[in-house]
Amino acid sequence: MFAVVESGSITSMPNGNKGIQIGDIKYSADIFTAKWTEAQRNAIGVYTVEIDETNRKNEEYYINTNITYAFGSGKVTGSYGTATAKAIADANAKDENGDDLDPVVVIKGLKTIKKELINNQCAEILAPSDWMVVKATETGTTMDSGWKTWRASVRTKCNSMQTQIDNAANVDALAALFTYIMQEDKSITRPLGEFPVKE
Repeated sequence: MFAVVESGSITSMPNGNKGIQIGDIKYSADIFTAKWTEAQRNAIGVYTVEIDETNRKNEEYYINTNITYAFGSGKVTGSYGTATAKAIADANAKDENGDDLDPVVVIKGLKTIKKELINNQCAEILAPSDWMVVKATETGTTMDSGWKTWRASVRTKCNSMQTQIDNAANVDALAALFTYIMQEDKSITRPLGEFPVKE
């Protein structure tokens, strides 16, 4: 991304796929290629935009601002403003007067979204062995104890994960549960843990 600076102000943001005109001079799209050095571009007022992502946050958990562009110290920088955390708890949608919609429309918060994700993962893990439960129920036979124990452990882990999500104090704490970190033993784990695997 490039910016044209005239008299100290950004006047346009060409994308570099076609030529431009600065003052009375027309330049071909070559100006945006390696045929021109950055110093040569800067000399006529064309700068490569440097994006500062210091304030940019994970869009799964935050709403980032639009990028604002500024020229200073001989360069053009694009910066994000302060990101806003998404709602962690469910809330009712409001009308233009600030009253709950009728019928009530619930906007899911991040905790509900993450708990539904965990529930779905649990169901997918258990689904291939559901037939064993059905067979045992319909025929009055006993389900293999190893499978029965493993299925119970999956449900227990699901409940534990749900509790961890419920206990997250804020958006950052919730995000941390799902963040994988390399441990001293070189294993990569997340605080939320994983579902048990059937051996």
